Amino acid sequence: MPPLTSTLLSRSSSSSSTRISAAAVAAISNPAAAVAPSSSSSSPPPARHPRPAASPFSSGLAGRIFGGHRAAARSSLSAAAVFERRFASAATRNSYDEILTSLPKPGGGPEFGKYYSLPALSDPRIERLPYSIRILLESAIRNCDDFQVTGKDVEKILDWENSAPKLVEIPFKPARVLLQDFTGVPAVVDLACMRDAMSKLGSDPNKINPLVPVDLVIDHSVQVDVARSENAVQANMELEFHRNKERFGFLKWGSTAFRNMLVVPPGSGIVHQVNLEYLARVVFNNGGILYPDSVVGTDSHTTMIDGLGVAGWGVGGIEAEAAMLGQPMSMVLPGVVGFKLTGKLRNGVTATDLVLTVTQMLRKHGVVGKFVEFYGGGMSELSLADRATIANMSPEYGATMGFFPVDGKTLDYLKLTGRSDDTVAMIESYLRANKMFVDYNQPEAERVYSSYLELNLEEVEPCLSGPKRPHDRVTLKNMKSDWLSCLDNDVGFKGFAVPKESQGKVAEFSFHGTPAKIKHGDVVIAAITSCTNTSNPNVMLGAALVAKKACELGLEVKPWIKTSLAPGSGVVKKYLDKSGLQKYLDQLGFHIVGYGCTTCIGNSGELDETVSAAISDNDIVAAAVLSGNRNFEGRVHPLTRANYLASPPLVVAYALAGTVNIDFEKEPIGISKDGKEVYFRDIWPSTEEIAEVVKSSVLPDMFKSTYEAITKGNPMWNELSVSASTLYPWDPTSTYIHEPPYFKDMTMTPPGPRPVKDAYCLLNFGDSITTDHISPAGSIHPDSPAARYLKERGVERKDFNSYGSRRGNDEIMARGTFANIRLVNKFLKGEVGPKTVHIPSGEKLSVFDAATKYKNEGHDTIILAGAEYGSGSSRDWAAKGPMLQGVKAVIAKSFERIHRSNLAGMGIIPLCFKSGEDADTLGLTGHERFTVHLPDNVSDIKPGQDVTVTTDNGKSFTCTLRFDTEVELAYYDNGGILPYVIRKIAEQ
Repeated sequence: MPPLTSTLLSRSSSSSSTRISAAAVAAISNPAAAVAPSSSSSSPPPARHPRPAASPFSSGLAGRIFGGHRAAARSSLSAAAVFERRFASAATRNSYDEILTSLPKPGGGPEFGKYYSLPALSDPRIERLPYSIRILLESAIRNCDDFQVTGKDVEKILDWENSAPKLVEIPFKPARVLLQDFTGVPAVVDLACMRDAMSKLGSDPNKINPLVPVDLVIDHSVQVDVARSENAVQANMELEFHRNKERFGFLKWGSTAFRNMLVVPPGSGIVHQVNLEYLARVVFNNGGILYPDSVVGTDSHTTMIDGLGVAGWGVGGIEAEAAMLGQPMSMVLPGVVGFKLTGKLRNGVTATDLVLTVTQMLRKHGVVGKFVEFYGGGMSELSLADRATIANMSPEYGATMGFFPVDGKTLDYLKLTGRSDDTVAMIESYLRANKMFVDYNQPEAERVYSSYLELNLEEVEPCLSGPKRPHDRVTLKNMKSDWLSCLDNDVGFKGFAVPKESQGKVAEFSFHGTPAKIKHGDVVIAAITSCTNTSNPNVMLGAALVAKKACELGLEVKPWIKTSLAPGSGVVKKYLDKSGLQKYLDQLGFHIVGYGCTTCIGNSGELDETVSAAISDNDIVAAAVLSGNRNFEGRVHPLTRANYLASPPLVVAYALAGTVNIDFEKEPIGISKDGKEVYFRDIWPSTEEIAEVVKSSVLPDMFKSTYEAITKGNPMWNELSVSASTLYPWDPTSTYIHEPPYFKDMTMTPPGPRPVKDAYCLLNFGDSITTDHISPAGSIHPDSPAARYLKERGVERKDFNSYGSRRGNDEIMARGTFANIRLVNKFLKGEVGPKTVHIPSGEKLSVFDAATKYKNEGHDTIILAGAEYGSGSSRDWAAKGPMLQGVKAVIAKSFERIHRSNLAGMGIIPLCFKSGEDADTLGLTGHERFTVHLPDNVSDIKPGQDVTVTTDNGKSFTCTLRFDTEVELAYYDNGGILPYVIRKIAEQ
């Protein structure tokens, strides 16, 4: 070991006895992050969280607050608090301060600031580390306090080549937290509830505050109620505020009640695009200390920011809340897959085609729990937006993140999006100095990866993915044959089992007085939507060019197809208008419907009732084509059983064709106004055409003006009035915001392990049960327990809204857990739907009603599951819901990383069958009663230990306990992560 590293490690390992109390350290564990970031080391830190570090657009924006009166209601950290924190910081001096190095500005003048220098460690292992691991290393060094982060943790990361294969645990402190309103509302609800709990424990409730910057973008509440209308944006926003006024008021309250929290109003854009274009710092300058930007978010597509060289990924809401409160994230040091890109995309091939190809490759390779890091000569051929498109779909290929290190293309994008020259110079200087910048003009030391993949970009073909999963890629040329095989195949991910004699069925109906007909495979929803693609000017302007060519030839979209365009930010409208192409999208019905996440998350709105009736009455397998990242069955719309992910230009093309049952190479897409057949090739723009329009239409001033405007909010947001109290005034009659029961009867003494004895099986699943099956999402079915709850409280069906909009009410969400209409439960013997069997009585009930019956009878419940349980979005309610339903353990073949962690965070025991075993091989029917034999004392429980499970009919089998870290065991001992945090803070 190099001398400096050895000295520092020795010092940090031996000095813990001189440290202050663990509770005090927990409070000040990240003193730098507790002070709001500043863009200039020569100026004092702002009083509160600025936009961003400070805003690159205007110095006047630093510290500007969305919501008007917030500045008066929310003060900076008191002088006493700052002094206390600094005093405590001095008492826990960082063992690596010897490598704190000045970063001079080019050409002299004041320094940019100081940074923890990786080169100053003089450790040759650093040169071989992937760039993504270097970010973890820098964070560990900067936060090394010998309590939450130790010198041993630093050494684990330095020795990544040897330690990663051993699945060692490390702590990680992200620089900031990102929320959207669906997942952000329950996070703010929990923070408000934690304040109440602190008060009941006799401690100061105002101790509950984010210690790191928190950005919450309201983007998931808009629905496509109105489409194909010039007035769609205004109409949909009015409906959005009508439905969500109470939620929005609650979030606005949070922005005034909590320090260090920023709320971006509705109508501003999709959280990930706003993050990419505006919120991301890339490098923080925090009180004169420089360090890499990193972020965890409560949306799995937080990974989009990895395309900008910012390390970010999705976590559960409960993990995010702990990170906000200064707790380190416990994670397994990941393996890193090196993905080499070579060549250049062929003419007419889009970034969407590339990401669907990459997704399929990485799914096949197996990257769950790993980082993917992209490199190679092909990188220079990919725009930043293309990289962000690939990074965005990390959840779909299963990786924790898909990382693109910062290079010249990144700097160009920062300038394009309005970051100041001084900010960009600081970012480049810091990253170069700290060995985190890739310069393809200079020779680089060879980095080591856990495994390797390679893709020649020239081999990528136009494609889609579907009809039910994002990694089931279909090349465009094979689309028709693949569709026909899906009609034939048994019901499954690639099958609908439509009898041969019924495949040509035609359902005739009247659409507003016009004769119409619909067949299997006909498109009823065509949506340009989602963060994945609307951030990419190449595909957005490509779609507009397709529309232009189609309009000039006289092609039209059938009026009963619900077309929509939901940009990720106002910048998109500006460049579509500048190009003069928006009018052609409008002509085909792709009017802008709002600025937020719509169809991809199920906010597609209702289909025309005549279309709905034609589909339902004739059992038609209708199709949706969308430019999103998710197409799980039941997600986009209950009546679209086939859902295909495609690039925005292909969405327009399929809308024009009106069906997915078409071979674009051989069959015409329509008939021109001259009566001639028009083929796909006649309307498809070349790469050069798109590049020319992008160059002339996408300008830096568009980004500056857009983000300066959103700081002013909008009239509907600004008119919301909120309480000035720091404790939330809960309304017991509210059906949107409800005080959850998590801390009921809580004391300062942890409850310890709870026995799981003679538990019934609530649900018996096979493979690939996703969080879309578990977590409440989309519309509230009129016959569901959630609907019954609302009706009992006088809420009319038209005001049900969606599960997403009611995520702040635990009563609704518990009832909506496992309410997906496509749920496949082995107890139902082939019947699909949100039902289960209450074992003692044999009754078939809704899952919630069965769970309630078990709880009322005093019985514990467990869940049996297959492989990849919980894959999909990182939704906290996928863990909170089962906990509220009384589930004590989940026994599965394997878990998705985030969901397993969330189960642990909610006190649910995750268990894995041994390799080669599952419920079927062990002869388990689910009708047994299960006892999990865990030690009574938490000190006798170890991460990953074997646990025996027995049943009442004499079966016994061994599982692996998937509490993967000591920290997760501490959460389990305390009854969950939030009670753990409350007890730690209350001790201070």
